[in-house]
Amino acid sequence: MVSNLNKAGKSQKFVYVIQKHRASRLHYDLRLELDGVLKSWAIPKVPPFRAGEKRLAIEVEDHPLGYEKFEGVIPDGEYGAGQVEIWDSGFYQLLDKTDNKLEILLSGEKLKGIYSLICMKEKDQKSKLLWLFYKNKDQKKISKLKNEVK
Repeated sequence: MVSNLNKAGKSQKFVYVIQKHRASRLHYDLRLELDGVLKSWAIPKVPPFRAGEKRLAIEVEDHPLGYEKFEGVIPDGEYGAGQVEIWDSGFYQLLDKTDNKLEILLSGEKLKGIYSLICMKEKDQKSKLLWLFYKNKDQKKISKLKNEVK
């Protein structure tokens, strides 16, 4: 498990956003601040609100910090052409991180609670890693974490 405590012993908060992207196909771009960039995944369906709902998340290229504020139109002819709007935003705490798993506590406007991203180690036709994104069934860690942040 990764420790996400800063020097003061408080849990660190990182930027989180989901952008609704009306490109050639409607999808949602999950972006998490990690290692100085926004790690990014394309989610073909509406992100999960309920525990146990799973969504495919296709890892895409990292984006620079600051892109979490972007809303607007990517012009025709450019990669990702189409309308981008912020669907949800807020902060997250990193609870656990391995090469194949991220467990996070989301504090967004729409999504709240403990979520996981699990790498399925399979690749699509374009050699992109496929992940599962879901809200964890066990949300008991939240009360302990809230006490840590105070």
